[in-house]
Amino acid sequence: MNARTSRTVAAAALVLSMAAVPAGPALAAARAPVPAVTAIQEAADAEVLRAAIAGLPKADATAALVRVAGTDGSWRGSSGVHDLESNRPADPDGRFRTGSVTKVFTAAVVLQLAGEGKLDLNRPARHYLPELIPASYRKVTVRQLLNHTSGIPSVGSGGGTLDEWYAHRFDLHDATDTVREATSHEPDFAPGTQQHYDNIGYTVAGLLIEKVTGHTYAGEVSRRILEPLHLKDTYFPGTDPTIRGPYNHGYQIFTGTDGTGELRDVSVWGATDAWAAGDLISTTADLEHFTRALFRGQVVRGPLLEEMFTLPGASVHEYGTGGPAAYSVGLSMTKLGGREVWGKTGGRWGYNTAVAATRDLSRTLVYSVNATDAKGEGMNPTAMNIVVAAFGAPSSG
Repeated sequence: MNARTSRTVAAAALVLSMAAVPAGPALAAARAPVPAVTAIQEAADAEVLRAAIAGLPKADATAALVRVAGTDGSWRGSSGVHDLESNRPADPDGRFRTGSVTKVFTAAVVLQLAGEGKLDLNRPARHYLPELIPASYRKVTVRQLLNHTSGIPSVGSGGGTLDEWYAHRFDLHDATDTVREATSHEPDFAPGTQQHYDNIGYTVAGLLIEKVTGHTYAGEVSRRILEPLHLKDTYFPGTDPTIRGPYNHGYQIFTGTDGTGELRDVSVWGATDAWAAGDLISTTADLEHFTRALFRGQVVRGPLLEEMFTLPGASVHEYGTGGPAAYSVGLSMTKLGGREVWGKTGGRWGYNTAVAATRDLSRTLVYSVNATDAKGEGMNPTAMNIVVAAFGAPSSG
């Protein structure tokens, strides 16, 4: 799998598909008895939720942290281990890499700036970044950056295989260089005509935030969202490849040339390649609070919030499916249990994350799964179990 396809599949936000996960013999050998799942304020379907994360660690995941809330009650559960060496129980308050859930924060700040008249969603991005965006992309609007219809192609930033990515896990990446490389290629399609999920639009969006505010991207998100909402366990790591504070270790299956699997601790891994598209570190409690505030209009105020709940009239570019667009500005929508569910998933090596909710907040879900197949093809089985337990099975129509 090349780097472009890997990132595209891994970042697919609640557009759910199941895939078989290779067995992890090293994990099976390391398994040991772990404490039972813990839960408080149990919802009516607590048993189903508990079952979704029972039995960890196992081949596809070493730990899971889950928070469910809404009109049917609340449930908080954790399962698995802090690390495979000590087999201590997973820390339910541990921090983790959120991956592309970062995009929700980036989109929210851009929408705030639009509400303040500091930028226009209908205006070309080149208007704000004329020295960076070439004339060949002069028609790409700010909105198209955020809803993945810009046509700007993906670029590699670490390698074509997992081993190559691992070898370059501490490399530092510059957002401006990434955008220059991407826009040196021909567009994938005319702006607004198709939808192709990737990080590049949000890399440009991060640079837009810095241009119009005169402040760093991380500083603006912190000032506008993290501090007002008191998200004290959420932060941007910058060039630091570690996770500060308490966290549960992430592991990834590396497949050898002989087909056998090896588990490696991938907790320490730089995220400068993702930046405004995927470098945030947080907790389930902070993300739950953020999600509820966002859906209630306390982060993005007024009509601009509707941008996050409006799908563009474009067809899907990936894999020749040609289906309807699934991504809005910052979020995505899928039907689960007969309901529209809006949210965002994210994947970094060793970690899968999601925030999801019905529009009326009658049910919300946040999870972190220490997935051994993070960024793989298809959704992690434990993560899928959590989603189905919380909302019901994927439905069509």
